Amino acid sequence: MELARFLHGSADTRTGGQTLTHGRAYEAFGTVFFGGRRRRVFTDLARLSGARPGDRALDVGCGTGYLTLHLADAVTPAGSVVGVDPSPDVLAHARRRAHAHAHCTFTDGIAEDLPFPDGAFDIVASSLMVHHLPEDVRAGALAQMHRVLRPGGRLLLADFRPPTHPAARHLVGAVTGPVMEHNPVHLLEPLAREAGFTDLDRGDLHPWIHYVRAVKPVSGR
Repeated sequence: MELARFLHGSADTRTGGQTLTHGRAYEAFGTVFFGGRRRRVFTDLARLSGARPGDRALDVGCGTGYLTLHLADAVTPAGSVVGVDPSPDVLAHARRRAHAHAHCTFTDGIAEDLPFPDGAFDIVASSLMVHHLPEDVRAGALAQMHRVLRPGGRLLLADFRPPTHPAARHLVGAVTGPVMEHNPVHLLEPLAREAGFTDLDRGDLHPWIHYVRAVKPVSGR
């Protein structure tokens, strides 16, 4: 199987985007791709999300549930976390991994039509998902994240940051495909701002992650 197709999955007829398949193999690749730093990076992402004990958290495009379980650790003992993804294969893998976490659940859904009521969550997070979405639905996905957050709730977006060196960037493209080679992570912040989020800040986590944090204002849209 071509590695780029493996990483970005098959076409999702509901969105026109990509749906991950082969959850177990994707987990193995993630371990190698982060060069032994994957656990530290996702522990840092859970911390950066602001998730605290008792919070209700949502992981959008949760895939195999790696970030979801880190969020689950952050919101225990009284909180809860839901992972949502359109892929039955990766959701099955995520549920197997989370069997000991009673407060961690997974459900089918797409980012641009989240199956939750307004203001249902204190935290909405998403990692390595936005680049799977067609460009014309990304604003809709951010609008949905804004909708399901309570006023004052916190957003964390994290996605793949291509290398700055042209040769390294080309190598990434050769291995993973053009989506990751040219991933425009600089657009995450304007997407969040246009969706109505405020108090934005951004940063990088070595080796591959760019993140944006934001808040849904207490008053306003």
